[in-house]
Amino acid sequence: MARGKKNARRRKAWIFFQDESGVSQRPSIRRTWAPKGETPVLIHAFNWATISVCAALGFRWDGRCCRLFFQTREGSYNSESLIAFLKDLRRHLRGKKAILVWDGLPAHKSKMMKEYLASQRRWLSEERLPGYAPDLNPVETLWGNVKGQEMANKCSQNLDEVVTAVDSGMKRVRKSRTLPFSFLDHAGLSF
Repeated sequence: MARGKKNARRRKAWIFFQDESGVSQRPSIRRTWAPKGETPVLIHAFNWATISVCAALGFRWDGRCCRLFFQTREGSYNSESLIAFLKDLRRHLRGKKAILVWDGLPAHKSKMMKEYLASQRRWLSEERLPGYAPDLNPVETLWGNVKGQEMANKCSQNLDEVVTAVDSGMKRVRKSRTLPFSFLDHAGLSF
C-alpha cells in the first residue's frame, strides 16, 4: 500500500478502493428496541430476489477529500459489467488519474479485464489487495454500515425498495465528511 500511496502523490492521482456486494429482500437482522415482553417480528418472503452493488470509494492523493461511486444491477458482476463501471468512473473523473485497489475476484483477473486495464494505463493503474484480507478494503466497512442502518430489519416487498435503501445509504455516506475517512481508518490506512 505504501508504494501505491507514493505513486498517487507523485502522479496526483485519486486512490479508489473497489468492491462488489450482494443485497437482497431478506432483511439484515440487527438488534433493536421494543416494549418489554413484545419481541419484534419480521415478516418477509421466503423466496427473495437479490441485486449486486459495485462501489468505489476514492480518496484524493493528499487526503483532503473523498468520493463515492456506486452502481446496482441484477445478477452478478462479471468482466463486462466491471469494465462498464470503470468507464463510468473515468467519465466522472474528467481526465484525472486514478489508482484502483481491489481484491482477487476472478473477473478482476480475466483476460478481458487485463486487456482493458492495459489500454487504460494513461489514467488508471492497479494495485491488488492481498488474498483473504477483506479488512484492508474500506469498502467492506461501507457495506457493513449501509446494511446495518438503511437495510437493518427491512422487509422489502420488491427489489425497488432494496435499491432505494441502498441509494439512501450511499447518499448518507456521500454527504458525510468524516464517515469515508473512518472507513479508511478502520482498515488501518491513513494519509
